[in-house]
Amino acid sequence: MKVLIANRGAIACRIIRTLDRLGWESVAVFSEADVASRHVEMATEAIEIGPASPKESYLDADKILAVAKRTGAEAIHPGYGFLSENADFARACEAAGLRFIGPTPEQMESFGLKHRARELAIECGVPLLPGTGLLADADIAVAEAGKVGFPVMLKSTAGGGGIGMRVCNDAAELREHFDSVARLSQANFKNGGLYVEKFVRHARHIEVQLFGDGDGRVLALGERDCSLQRRNQKVVEETPAPSLAPEVRQQLLDFARLLGERVQYRSAGTVEFVYDADSGRFYFLEVNTRLQVEHGVTEEVLGVDLVEWMVRLAAGDLGFWPEQPLQPKGHSIQVRVYAEDPLRNFQPSTGTLTEVRWPKGVRVETWVV
Repeated sequence: MKVLIANRGAIACRIIRTLDRLGWESVAVFSEADVASRHVEMATEAIEIGPASPKESYLDADKILAVAKRTGAEAIHPGYGFLSENADFARACEAAGLRFIGPTPEQMESFGLKHRARELAIECGVPLLPGTGLLADADIAVAEAGKVGFPVMLKSTAGGGGIGMRVCNDAAELREHFDSVARLSQANFKNGGLYVEKFVRHARHIEVQLFGDGDGRVLALGERDCSLQRRNQKVVEETPAPSLAPEVRQQLLDFARLLGERVQYRSAGTVEFVYDADSGRFYFLEVNTRLQVEHGVTEEVLGVDLVEWMVRLAAGDLGFWPEQPLQPKGHSIQVRVYAEDPLRNFQPSTGTLTEVRWPKGVRVETWVV
């Protein structure tokens, strides 16, 4: 099978390595700025798709589909970010006779909007934080937040990556931030819908890795603790999550699997929970309908390759499906290297790398050479 990778960077390199091991061909796409990138060199075939701006290259679905047709690719792996959770793109792939390596468009839509995901969680009996539906304006938001109880988290129903979230300690702060968060959400996700959720002050962020065959069988492949964050962006992730009571760990896995079974989930995904360190209770947050950056820690303790599972499932090969429940062995921690410019209010900025040395004996996911 020939697979087009609709992405760049470390995840594109990761997918190409798996395809090489399986003996399958890979097609890399790249922008003008990425002509010397590692994934371009690694792929069986590489095609330039436009200028440096992602909007004119990696986010241009028509260009990517045209390359797939021209190169004879049979499937598209979206990686993470860019078009990975775009239901319209997944639908366009299928309409063009291509296999989209990920969940179905309908599953993306069911879980993609957080207020809709909350409704599914209610149907499945998954614990939820007190919250609201979509809010029409700041006045309604203040009234509804009063019922929930301050402090609250004002959240965008669309998107992710920590964008469109603001803690509000009182009604004045909620009024102050409502319009700006709505504009940010509309600009980034083309959806300005907002809702309010109770804010947990001493919270841990715990997520469960899912994998489904699309016909009702769903595996809950352990949990990861992703509590160490900067600007709502994960920095350290580890599995198994430390200091969890065995019964709580099992409940997290059971509820996550239940949500996946509810929609007959296909391929890889993650159910995210917030754990209240004060009460010892956990609550559903959202579902990410894609492979995540931190999938590697799960692979390390289970001895599996989730990217291989994704592409083999898309090819109709379920020979990888475990006959017995997988048990984690050991402990795995992932750390991300963050580069920021202190002279520009710590904006993300790699600058120029003059020397790079990777530690020995660890797994390194990178596109730096």
